[in-house]
Parts: sequence; structure tokens; C-alpha cells
Amino acid sequence: MKPVKFTAVLLLGVFGFGMAGCTTAPKTEEKREALDSKSQSTLDAMRSEDPSFGRFMDNAYAYAVYPAVGKGGFIAGGAYGKGEVFEQGRMIGYSDITQATFGAQIGGQEFTEVLAFQNKAALDKFVREEYALSAAATAVALKSGAAANARWQDGVAVFQYIKGGMMAEASVGGQRFRFTPVR
Repeated sequence: MKPVKFTAVLLLGVFGFGMAGCTTAPKTEEKREALDSKSQSTLDAMRSEDPSFGRFMDNAYAYAVYPAVGKGGFIAGGAYGKGEVFEQGRMIGYSDITQATFGAQIGGQEFTEVLAFQNKAALDKFVREEYALSAAATAVALKSGAAANARWQDGVAVFQYIKGGMMAEASVGGQRFRFTPVR
């Protein structure tokens, strides 16, 4: 199999696994409570790290928080994590994030990702359909004062906070998100 075809198959497999292999909602009440606790403590830590992040989030209509996204790669890479979605401060559902990349990369890391939605229309687009961010979407790497420079792009702002690990990469790819409402 040629390298380009292999890469295409691998990327489709990563996205396919994210679509068919898992559900976005934790299966037990214990796991739901653990995810909620991690989401809240993650947001608190990010607000402490950067007070401008807190001000930005206070002005957002809604947000999705993925407290622990695991990422790894060697030429082809991927990432996966689960999170919660909040509208006007109220948890409305669960979501997962799947990422596929290809290019010069090696290593692994864990990061937190927060998507802020500027208005109801941006949130509705996210919950109504499978949502994807292209490689062109840029995330603000959270450091003290960084969120003050964050800008909305199509009603969404993305924040990442690296928690640990080491990854060297010059790759392209995208992220895909799925949403399941609370029942």
C-alpha cells in the first residue's frame, strides 16, 4: 500500500473509531460525576492560571470543556477525550473530541481543551451536527494573560492548556466533536 493511501486509511480509521467506537456520555453515574469534577477543577485551574481567561469565559454564551485529551503520534497521530457542554452555566450534555494528524511528529502529551461559543447560533451549530475544526483554526495556548488576545472565529474560540508529556510536531489535521444531550 502506498504511503499516501495508508495515511488516508489511518486518518479515516481514527475518525471512524471516534464516530462508532465510543459514546460521548460516560456509562455510569460514578464516571459522570468524575468527569464533572474534572471539568470544574480544570476550569478553576485555567481561571487561576490566566484571569483574562475567566473574563473571556464570563462573556461567552456557552462552552465545552475537555479536561483530559490524550494525544500521541509518530508520523500519523491522533487524540481523544471526553467532556461536558454548558449553556449559560448549566450542563446540557456530553461531547467527545477526536483528532487526526499527519506529518512530522513524535511523542505524546495530555492537554485540556475548552471551546467557547460566542452566541446561541454557534452553540446550536455545535449541538445540531457533528462539528469539526479545520487545521486553520487556531487555539490560544493558555498562559497568564494569553486569553486577553483571544478572538472569535465563526463564533468559536479555542483554548488549550498542556498538562504534560512532550510532543514535537509539524503536522496537519483536524478535530471532530460529537454531542449527546443530557436526558
